[in-house]
Amino acid sequence: MAEIAAFAQRGASRVTPKIMHNLLHRLPMLKAEFTQIHAPKFPHLVEQLEFLADVVEDFAEGAYKDIPYSAAAAAAFAIIYTHRLLDIIPDFIAKISFEDDSAVVRAVLIMFEKDFEKYAHAQHLNWKKVTVEP
Repeated sequence: MAEIAAFAQRGASRVTPKIMHNLLHRLPMLKAEFTQIHAPKFPHLVEQLEFLADVVEDFAEGAYKDIPYSAAAAAAFAIIYTHRLLDIIPDFIAKISFEDDSAVVRAVLIMFEKDFEKYAHAQHLNWKKVTVEP
């Protein structure tokens, strides 16, 4: 998992305010696409992506100011990564196509757990449900 975390950290470090702004305008379409993800091995993935999209949206619009740019950038990177058809494991490879996507999302959630948990609490969301804790 350390390699995935390092990969996500590098990717997040490349998310500029311009990239964040462009992503903000694409979020409605991407949120609709999240509902089309069929990943039975990763039933948590859609909800986690929706959560990260809300983080990006609230950060970019200034609706939630208590999240550091690095956390919002990591959330943005995870969203962007999962929507690339050609990534570490291309999405057209059946059965394993979402393993890398889920790993990147999970790494981002873990890296900024305190910030995201605080955000979830402020939004009256169940953090344990987002992180799939029993």
